[in-house]
Amino acid sequence: MSARITIRFYQQLNDFLNVDQRKSDIECAVEEHRSIKDLIESLGVPHTEVDLVIVNGQSVRFDHLLNDGDHISVYPPFTTLDISSLRHCQPRLPDQARFILDVHLGRLAAYLRMLGFDTLYRNDYDDPELADISASEQRILLTCDRRLLMRKQIDYGYLVRSRLPRQQLLEVLTRYQLHKQIRPFSRCMHCNGLTRPVDKKTIEHRLLPKTRKYYDTFYQCQNCNKIYWQGSHYRKMEQMIKNLNKKEGTESQG
Repeated sequence: MSARITIRFYQQLNDFLNVDQRKSDIECAVEEHRSIKDLIESLGVPHTEVDLVIVNGQSVRFDHLLNDGDHISVYPPFTTLDISSLRHCQPRLPDQARFILDVHLGRLAAYLRMLGFDTLYRNDYDDPELADISASEQRILLTCDRRLLMRKQIDYGYLVRSRLPRQQLLEVLTRYQLHKQIRPFSRCMHCNGLTRPVDKKTIEHRLLPKTRKYYDTFYQCQNCNKIYWQGSHYRKMEQMIKNLNKKEGTESQG
């Protein structure tokens, strides 16, 4: 038996809809007692992008079954309003954000590691592997593939909109409110291992002559042994972090 329902998506969820469906009521004929999650994803919106669903004025979870005449409003996560009294579709995030990224986001992975976030990335992960690791390790899956986010085992995920790596980084920091978790240069940008200070004398034989002459403070990855120092590349990244924090402060005031 079919049911006629009306559904509307709000804010950035419109990114996933056909042009004629955006910012407007969508009338659908669906099988009665179908879950709200199935309907949302059939319209192209991954469940990981949705946090609040209102049916006939009441907040519901993804397993809510549809009935004839339902009026549905669907919202992304709220970052400024307190809606804690309502039922949320998204599970609570772990205290420390950890990530896994698809093949298209290698530069973003390096930037997240630069900021100290535990970030897995390989250019040969396939979709089932990405989904399984995200689920088993409670990692946020960042991807450019909306269909990947529709895999049922994934709880935490975000479709990265921008194609510019620095803008991608700001997107992720804002989406998950991570500015206070930034720990710059505490991880290796190459392998994701933790770094620690290292005595110059113990690694001097590995340094180029000018590096050995002009720098005295060094850090080394505990996993791959890559050496870092505060050269011009470090200063550029440091300025990038300051710019990100300025943007975060401007958005907070707005």
